[in-house]
Amino acid sequence: MPAPAQATLPNDRDVRVTRQFNAPRALVYKAHTDPVIVQKWMLGPPGWTMPVCEMDVRVGGLYRWRWRSEDGAKEFGFFGTFEEVVEPVKIVHSENYDPGNVGGPMPASEPALVTLELTESGGVTTLTSTIRFPSKEARDDAFSTGMTDGMEMGYARLDEMFKAQAA
Repeated sequence: MPAPAQATLPNDRDVRVTRQFNAPRALVYKAHTDPVIVQKWMLGPPGWTMPVCEMDVRVGGLYRWRWRSEDGAKEFGFFGTFEEVVEPVKIVHSENYDPGNVGGPMPASEPALVTLELTESGGVTTLTSTIRFPSKEARDDAFSTGMTDGMEMGYARLDEMFKAQAA
């Protein structure tokens, strides 16, 4: 099993998350661009579903993700535009937070910019996700939510999917 995701703060505005998968790069790329697959693993902690996963993965294409607690009491999401798409190497998208009824209102600001890069060596794919926030305060606020813990929960599910596929 690969090591958990490693999160660093390389400068005042970025969060960088690095994670390896025992799967070919094309498979990891597909798991990030096929909405049917994304809905199965990008769930964060137990007790959440992803009822909305709309993705038009091309430059200028839009996406919308929405999570809902299984009891229906809480809901939040993200939406944005794909800025760069280089299959199976790189995906860049803007990321706007829609707080739904989770947390307080977010100050209006420019979106974050997420750059996902995939490299492969010997059947192991390294994912590097750099999230650039509009300010240090926005980065620190987002990072303090435990967002990278939720990301790792999803990545662990993805590991299980890759293991099942290989079996």
